[in-house]
Amino acid sequence: MGISILIADDDDLLRDLIKEVLEEAGYQVYDVADGECALDIFWKHSDIGLVILDVMMPKLDGITVLEEMRERSDIPIIMLTALGDSLNELSCLRKGASDFISKPFHYEILVERVKNLLKLTKAEIVDCIQLGILKMCPMSHKVYVNQKEVVLNNKEYQLLEFLINNENIVLTREKILDRIWGYDYEGDMRTIDTHIKMLRASLGEAGNYIKTIRGVGYCFEVRG
Repeated sequence: MGISILIADDDDLLRDLIKEVLEEAGYQVYDVADGECALDIFWKHSDIGLVILDVMMPKLDGITVLEEMRERSDIPIIMLTALGDSLNELSCLRKGASDFISKPFHYEILVERVKNLLKLTKAEIVDCIQLGILKMCPMSHKVYVNQKEVVLNNKEYQLLEFLINNENIVLTREKILDRIWGYDYEGDMRTIDTHIKMLRASLGEAGNYIKTIRGVGYCFEVRG
C-alpha cells in the first residue's frame, strides 16, 4: 500500500496546487480546509504517513492540530508558515514539527522535503509487525491486542516501539531513559518503571511480553 499525505490549508488555490504536485509525484492525497477536519481525517485513515499543516486555519489552528497529533503519533509533520514568522516557526519545532516551509515557496522544494522525510522515517516500506497477540503498525502508530485497538499516549508508544525493536535484548533503565526521554532529562529512573506499569496495563494480556530483569531493566520477549 502506498503512502498517503494529508494537507490542511484554508487557501483553496494553494491546497489544490500542493495536492496536484504531490499526486504527480505518486502520492495519494487527502485535503481539508480546517483543523477539525484535519484531525477527523487523520484518525480515520491509517495509511497517512505524512501531514502538511498550515499554521493559520479556522476552527483549530495548525499548532493545536500539531499538538493533538503528537499525543499519539510521530509521523512527519510539515508546517506552512508566513514568510519571516520566526515566532510560529520556533513554536512549531518545540511542539514536535518535523520541518516548516515559509510561504511563498517552490513546489519542487516541498516535494523533495516530503520525500526526504519519508526516507528518514522509512514510512513507505514499513508494514505492521505481528508479535504473538500484539500487532504494531508503525505507519499509523496504532497498536492492537487480539485484533482490538489499544490507545497509547505518545511516550507509551515510543517505549513499546523501542522494546519491540530490541526484542529479546535486555535494555537497561539508563538506555531506555536516554532513548525515550533524552540525555538532558532531569527526572529519575522511577519514571521508566511508572510508564512500564501503565504500558503493561494498557496492553492487557500482551503486557506479559514485557519482562522485568531484576536490577537491570526490561526486555520484550514473546514465547511460543
